[in-house]
Amino acid sequence: MAAAERGGSPSLSAGEEEPPLGLDSLVEEAAAAPSAGFRLTAVRREPAVRLQHGVSGLEPLAWSEDHRVSVSTVRSIAVLEQLSDVHSGGQEMVIHRTAVPAPSAACLLKVGPKKEVAECKEKFANSVDPTVSQTFMLDRVFNPEGKSLPPMRGFKYSSWSPLGCDANGRCLLAALTMDNRLTIHANLNRLQWVQLVDLTEIYGERLYEASYKLSKADTPRGELGDFSEFQRRHSMQTPVRMEWSGICTTQQVKHNNECRDVGSVLLAVLFENGNIAVWQFQLPFLGKESITSCNTIESGINSPSVLSWWEYEHNNRKMSGLIVGSAFGPVKILPVNLKAVKGYFTLRQPVVLWQEMDQLPVHSIKCIPLYHPYQKCSCSLVVAARGAYVFWCLLLISKAGLNVHNSHVTGLHSLPIVSMTADKQNGTVYTCSSDGKVRQLIPIFTDVALKFEHQLIKLSEVFGSVRTHGIAVSPCGAYLAVITTEGMTNGLHPVNKNYQVQFVTLKTFEEAAAQLLESSVQNLFRQVDLTDLVRWKILKDKHIPQFLQEALDKKIESCGSTYFWRFKLFLLRILYQSMQKAPSEVMWRPSHEDAKILVSDSPGMGSTEDDQEEGTSKQASKQSLCDAGKGMDIDDTADDSLPQSSDVGGREPMEEKLLEIQAQIEAVEMHLTREHMKRVLGEVYLHTWITENTSIPTRGVCDFLMSDDGYDDRTARVLIGHILKKMNKQTFPEHCSLCKEILPFTDRKQAVCSNGHIWLRCFLTYQSCQSMVYRRCLLHDSIARHPVPEDPEWIKRLLQGPCTFCDSPVF
Repeated sequence: MAAAERGGSPSLSAGEEEPPLGLDSLVEEAAAAPSAGFRLTAVRREPAVRLQHGVSGLEPLAWSEDHRVSVSTVRSIAVLEQLSDVHSGGQEMVIHRTAVPAPSAACLLKVGPKKEVAECKEKFANSVDPTVSQTFMLDRVFNPEGKSLPPMRGFKYSSWSPLGCDANGRCLLAALTMDNRLTIHANLNRLQWVQLVDLTEIYGERLYEASYKLSKADTPRGELGDFSEFQRRHSMQTPVRMEWSGICTTQQVKHNNECRDVGSVLLAVLFENGNIAVWQFQLPFLGKESITSCNTIESGINSPSVLSWWEYEHNNRKMSGLIVGSAFGPVKILPVNLKAVKGYFTLRQPVVLWQEMDQLPVHSIKCIPLYHPYQKCSCSLVVAARGAYVFWCLLLISKAGLNVHNSHVTGLHSLPIVSMTADKQNGTVYTCSSDGKVRQLIPIFTDVALKFEHQLIKLSEVFGSVRTHGIAVSPCGAYLAVITTEGMTNGLHPVNKNYQVQFVTLKTFEEAAAQLLESSVQNLFRQVDLTDLVRWKILKDKHIPQFLQEALDKKIESCGSTYFWRFKLFLLRILYQSMQKAPSEVMWRPSHEDAKILVSDSPGMGSTEDDQEEGTSKQASKQSLCDAGKGMDIDDTADDSLPQSSDVGGREPMEEKLLEIQAQIEAVEMHLTREHMKRVLGEVYLHTWITENTSIPTRGVCDFLMSDDGYDDRTARVLIGHILKKMNKQTFPEHCSLCKEILPFTDRKQAVCSNGHIWLRCFLTYQSCQSMVYRRCLLHDSIARHPVPEDPEWIKRLLQGPCTFCDSPVF
């Protein structure tokens, strides 16, 4: 084993020699032989996404909880959103691509009044002291615009928030540019990213108002004309890294002194001087008005390099802190005092995880919550990439207090680790070096601490000769995203670098299906990487495996959760797409015949029979020239079309199969619709005390539920009976906004008045959307209306729900 486990002072295990840096691959493989107990077969997943610009930053790749991959480049942040499209029959992964452009103007940190800053810059640039003038001219924090140097464009780091932070309930993106501008972005309409706030500007204004003192008790420092003070003011607002916390709950007092729970999230920003600014945002985050507070913590760490949140839960008590790593080697946890946050406790004092100044910089830190099977309690695993090694630390709380076990995993790579990622569901850690080698580390618990089983993944066997620049694992651990460029060919480096984001599978179809069936999340949208593996398998084999059908039917019979019905609907839709015949022509290519007909039939052209014959002859000659250019004969074309015409009898069973699958899809959709109708009626019953018009077509929904004689649900009948009694024979029908006629409730998807006006129905409240603007599900399953100010709170909560067919958010 390449890992050592022990308590107390961190060191290597007995008999394990720490290899020097720069060993060749033979020594590396001998020191870290793969485990025989775990076998991982990495399979390439198409497509490979080519980037328009080169990557930038230390960790250029990140994968969000809502299945979006961000890639930091020198011109923008490329965002690749993975979709499990049920309307496409292609076997490739479906990716929706957007980008966050880099700001065009350079970021100038606010260190004083503009006029005074300009005078000081000119003074330092023309100083006779070379230690001042050269330090000033070469420091890009002081001179982000470049002048004689190339401009500082691109992004240094990006970080995704937890799911449920923006207005649509999705993830926010915090972006740090190379010139130290920290901004937060949201993708509200799926096509464009919007900058919500510039935290660098706000923090600079706060420091300026406080005279660049962290507290009122601080002694005043020197003037801006002093070069050391000029450096200090820049370093205290130069971000190094930023990380989001988990969503926590705070209490807000209303005007009538009532308390209500409000969701909030924290963003920790590590600065060059070691200070940490902890921003607290109220959810959903809409902009500057959603900022609740900003507190600054002094870490006391020199040359900080990386930051991560430490969140630990013990006996239903949550503890939180910040893990900070230094470029000199030390790692420690700092306490964070979360005021007015329910259920959170903090450490009394900092916890040192590694204190040696061994000059091995901490490159990346991941914190993974685990359960200790021997100690019968939850624990926290902290892993950090330090040079070519992985430092690990296991923290668990016992009756004796906080126990810390730490050590290093050696012999993994012959080159320094350039990127590290972790699957937080099972604790698996992945590291990679620039030579295209990825290590999978699986923690195995022992009586006291843990050890690691590991396996080597050679990307050269999957992609060919490549160099790697970053990796990221998907939220459910199904895929590994890798940034690659061409490797060496015949001992020579490539002339040009083509940066690509490529994907490899980490799970098999059977593992993905089992995880979906036993999932505690019970949301298809949050498991898109797993459903994509299932989709790929069904599209290739053109059938649903028997074991999956039987297991899913048992789940539906035993618990009847709508999640399993949605999973069944997903499988049927993919099966239907696999049976569909691929179109013989490209759908977007215009038809020359249609264009000819439109020209000849257009008014005012005066077409005659001669013109039509001439046009037909021209079209025939053009088609023959096209066929000749392709090297095809008319006889060959006729021969190729013969089997298609003789296969009419073989199409009938396929059409019957498609009709059968379509009937099953409609039956499952109807079941999900009825279940959601029962939920809507339940909300109506709970929030109406007297006979009132709630704007929801309550009577129409009741009649629709009871219109099918074959539908016998006692719960629905009892609920409808109570609602009808409360309505007191009132119907409150909907009326068409164009002709004022009654809109009958005869279809769950649309409403048609007697004059033929058609309005689509909201799938969340079943109201008719009588406006030109409405929202749509991510996979275009259904539409929903926008909430209006006169809607009560319970209707607004219904409108915040996901799609009832695919769990996708609504835009």
